[in-house]
Amino acid sequence: MQPSTFREIQDQIQAFVEAREWGQFHSPKNLAAAISVEAGELLAHFRWLSEEESNDVVKHPEVRAEVDAEIADVLILTLELADRMGIDPAEAVRRKLAVNEARYPVDKSRGRNVKYNRL
Repeated sequence: MQPSTFREIQDQIQAFVEAREWGQFHSPKNLAAAISVEAGELLAHFRWLSEEESNDVVKHPEVRAEVDAEIADVLILTLELADRMGIDPAEAVRRKLAVNEARYPVDKSRGRNVKYNRL
């Protein structure tokens, strides 16, 4: 399997949506809502699990497959939203990582799980 770019995947998503004439339903608001729903479905696989149990989810092939599908749903919708909004997802990630680098300097944040304004 060769690596794909976000643009290639977004083109596949766009073709899928256009073939079904679903674009009329995929406003930014609806896509954002759908992302939230799919993220909730992803989270449901971890509800009530301990930290250790949540790490072991991938050891169960049927659950791993379900988690895999939910991650894909979140990514598909997120990439479609970015495309509709004219946002380059790779650049958005790079910008956000740069912000996080400044907010969470290694010397202050290593091994800590506090928000940047509490470091």
